[in-house]
Amino acid sequence: MNVSLSNSRLSLQQFVLGVFFGLLSFYTQAQETLPPDTLVKNVTLEVIELISKDKELQSGNQKRMVELIEAKVLPHFDFTAMTRLAVATNWDKASAEQKKLLTDEFRTLLVRTYSSALASYRDQKFDFRPLRAKPTDTDVTVQVRIIQRGAEPVTLDYDMAKSGSGWKVYDMRVAGVSLVANYRTEFANEIRNNGVDGLIKSLASKNKGPAPRAERK
Repeated sequence: MNVSLSNSRLSLQQFVLGVFFGLLSFYTQAQETLPPDTLVKNVTLEVIELISKDKELQSGNQKRMVELIEAKVLPHFDFTAMTRLAVATNWDKASAEQKKLLTDEFRTLLVRTYSSALASYRDQKFDFRPLRAKPTDTDVTVQVRIIQRGAEPVTLDYDMAKSGSGWKVYDMRVAGVSLVANYRTEFANEIRNNGVDGLIKSLASKNKGPAPRAERK
């Protein structure tokens, strides 16, 4: 079974970000010195083999996925930067405590939403594009294509910034559509109607409900 490319862009993002969370989840601090494209490629090959042999991951064991992501993925993502970009100009209106709560809830939302998407992987192939960056660059885009039988390749762009503890993902684009931008309008509307606290409550409410699942066919 493959993820259907006829689903909405957000559903597609649920799959690919879920996969990418998995791609990063099995590497430790030793990989923090790797170039970003090498990191993505190495972990991709590792996780493909793991998923193909792990029936619990394939069946979408939510608890197992969440625990795995919480333990291994978070060091490779800059959730503060992702939240700041998603909240946009309203970020400056938030207090330090509100910023922390927004980041925590947004991180939880993404982890819960995409943990189940890992199980959607079946026989997709990955084409890793050459990194177009200078050795001194500290902000790069890693390009990958997901190749599926009977469908056009899906282009993935991972925006990554170099920090003191390695390369961090702060946004990703599926077929040119930004994950962060998808949330930006929703967040802006919520803040306009109910303020920053309203957005925090909305995210917290979503995080208390059942985790969404990626669609399959």
